[in-house]
Amino acid sequence: MAVESFNDAHNVEADPDIFGAVNLDAFTGNTPARHLLKLTPGVPKDGRYDELAAIFRPVFAKIAAGASERDANRTLPFEPVGWLNRERFGALRIPVAEGGFGASLLDLFRLLIELGEADSQVAHLWRSHIGFVESVLQLEDVTQRHRWVERIAAGQIVGNAYTERGGNRLGTLNTTIAKNGERWILNGEKYYCTGTIYADWVAVAAAHPTRAGRQIAVVSTQHSGVKIFDDWNGFGQQLTGTGSTTFENVPVDSVLPEEQQINDPESAIFQLVLLAVQAGITRAALNDVRSAVQARTRSFSTGTGVPVREEPQVLQLVGEISGTAFAVDSIVLAAVAEIEVALADASLSAAERFAVCELSADRAQAIVQPLALSAATKLFDGLGASATATSCNLDRHWRNARTVATHNPAIYKSRIIGDYEVNGTAPQQLNAIGDVGAAQATGVP
Repeated sequence: MAVESFNDAHNVEADPDIFGAVNLDAFTGNTPARHLLKLTPGVPKDGRYDELAAIFRPVFAKIAAGASERDANRTLPFEPVGWLNRERFGALRIPVAEGGFGASLLDLFRLLIELGEADSQVAHLWRSHIGFVESVLQLEDVTQRHRWVERIAAGQIVGNAYTERGGNRLGTLNTTIAKNGERWILNGEKYYCTGTIYADWVAVAAAHPTRAGRQIAVVSTQHSGVKIFDDWNGFGQQLTGTGSTTFENVPVDSVLPEEQQINDPESAIFQLVLLAVQAGITRAALNDVRSAVQARTRSFSTGTGVPVREEPQVLQLVGEISGTAFAVDSIVLAAVAEIEVALADASLSAAERFAVCELSADRAQAIVQPLALSAATKLFDGLGASATATSCNLDRHWRNARTVATHNPAIYKSRIIGDYEVNGTAPQQLNAIGDVGAAQATGVP
């Protein structure tokens, strides 16, 4: 169901003017309306986005064609990642003069939402890469910036290994880097390593022998001391490579500058990627309920006796899901636009920029999560018990949305926003997730 609706909605070759003006005189009672609300609401159409979308939409359609089957069979999407990489999806934000596409942050996220609509898991696995690219673009070290821009422009992908599964005290890390002769060497074990199984490089949060707090060391995933495991056992987003990675005496390629670890807006970018994934899931739920209602002939004795596609309450429900998708898109891209402005505003201090970015992402997260979950649940109300058949795999939308909604946990975001609104308390950056002892929990040093 989702495959056909996605391909139809994005069939640019068959209908190059699919987003153009509508001739209302051409409509009759039997003429199906085209789904024209694919351009994100509230975002003006511009030639640059259209140019980028023309490159990637055919790839998104191919990815959509196998999304449900990959989810059902737990088939890791190495091939879809390869399709995107051939078009250098990871180089969207790299300036044109340096070999990339020169996309704005807003255009990148509009494309990411479309990718999330095609397959939420493929969109999610780019999370670490997208965050790393934004950090690279802010590097003041010209040599290091050039090295990473060149690699990213060539199509190399960066994964993530920030979090440890347990056993480390809150704010500390057991993973370490240490000097061995002239080289830095990395040792440790990580979990939640989203995207790393598909990546050429991995950014690792580690403890430094002389620097305080978390440091980011980047190593090659091809080194024999790096072992990547597909052992993520969540009930959703199972194909994102969010499993374990171990590092044994792995040479460090780069350590990001220490000043970049303080008030870096990367965490807001990370969160916005997840919200773009939620927007894609909501769109996909709309696609599936729409196509299922259009095709359904079987009805209920408790209905009004008309075909399901004309049933007023079913149409109302589909309309509500459509409105939810519209709202989620709008909220996510409003937050992205605010962050893009903040990143370019030289008058902001690093701490102010971090606060603006965090609060924008937090506000969006506080509202988007329940909306996405409601759409993924509501679609079943319009289709009945037959829609719960495992062969339909419609539950993947709820499973994936519910899994994404657990990240960074959303329950804390409204409190952080409220504390800022009422008391002017700036959001705090935490270096590392870890275990809290009794002394820490009570505030005792």
